[in-house]
Amino acid sequence: MSLRQSGGTLAAAWLLSACAGGVIPPGAGGPAPTRPPREGGETATRPIPATPRPPVPVAPPVTAPVDTANALGAGITPGPSIIDLIPSGERSRKALQAFRLSCPSLMRRSDQSGLTRGADWNSACAAAASWPEVSASEFFVRYFEAVQVGDGKAFVTGYYEPEIAGSRTQQPGYDVPIYRRPSNLIDVDLGLFSDSLKGKTIRGKVDGSNLVPFDERSQIVGGSLAGKGLELAWAADPVEFFFLQVQGSGRLLLPGGGVMRIGYDGQNGRDYTGIGKLMKDRGLIQAGSMQDIMQYLRAHPDEGAAIMNENKSFVFFRELTGPGPLGAMGVAVTPEATVAADPSYVPLGAPLLLSLDRAEPNGIWIAQDTGGAIKGANRFDSFWGAGSNARSIAGGMSARGSALILLPIGSAARLAQQR
Repeated sequence: MSLRQSGGTLAAAWLLSACAGGVIPPGAGGPAPTRPPREGGETATRPIPATPRPPVPVAPPVTAPVDTANALGAGITPGPSIIDLIPSGERSRKALQAFRLSCPSLMRRSDQSGLTRGADWNSACAAAASWPEVSASEFFVRYFEAVQVGDGKAFVTGYYEPEIAGSRTQQPGYDVPIYRRPSNLIDVDLGLFSDSLKGKTIRGKVDGSNLVPFDERSQIVGGSLAGKGLELAWAADPVEFFFLQVQGSGRLLLPGGGVMRIGYDGQNGRDYTGIGKLMKDRGLIQAGSMQDIMQYLRAHPDEGAAIMNENKSFVFFRELTGPGPLGAMGVAVTPEATVAADPSYVPLGAPLLLSLDRAEPNGIWIAQDTGGAIKGANRFDSFWGAGSNARSIAGGMSARGSALILLPIGSAARLAQQR
């Protein structure tokens, strides 16, 4: 399961298109020392502008489009030499760390993009195990070459691991239940019943001899699961919990000063409706950043509660006790090094090079996660970690420019032979 909702996939982009919610009573409280700043007074980090490198002209591509459902179908164009494109410094060092973590899975995974085979990564992974981090940029130059998928025009948003006030037990100031996955929540692989339904799943609950939709958000918030022993923990603020559900993972800052980490453990199977898009369409907000959305919700609690109930999706959690948060590859994601990507267009575990109109995300990242709103070639969601700075950057991240996928040297020549 990914850090983000596997439908899971997130700041402004998913609020405008894809993931979760909660009800907002006026005056929700919590002990001030453990609460993050209220979003009503918080602003997104001011972007640092940059001039992106233009995409590589796409004619002639290495591969002829046959099926745009993956990278090969979108068209692969050889990229420029990366010898002068890989920046030295912390971003590359973190990317090398993240790449190392991905290697065991990378070498055995089936690559949905069609770009690589598991054995292609053996040399780079063997070298990464002992490569000195001080020269991380040299590692990427030595073992990789760049290709461009499709037109190479990238769009990048951000996500983070929220920190909110919470308690393991219900007590004054902590009244918002955080639920475990119910035992009667059933996943059904429809492909087991019909070849025409391969790849399709539904989720619901058994009612007598029938499989019916699981409770929607308004029913769960209204108490349909109360008293069934499903309460994993309690949040202090339903607005903050809403954003934690959107991210799919987070940290509860406990009253005694401890931390409880929780991660995605399923969703009720109801379609997600992005409240940000609803609010923009209705003229309630303008920019659509996380900060804009939360400010409006706090200022209009009754209307906010009704808006969020229009999103029928609800997320369940489990406690995380090992390393994490975990991405879609089953390894811990790395702040400022992990991106969520569409595995149909990028091999999960592969490095990529971003050149955008915002400086903060420029450089090397590793595709270690996926997300419900992260679909198509050159669409990425950058992970910024936890804390107020991560929250501020991720909440306002929206950058455009170009993207190159880094593949083991020799990949482009092999792909050319497939034309």
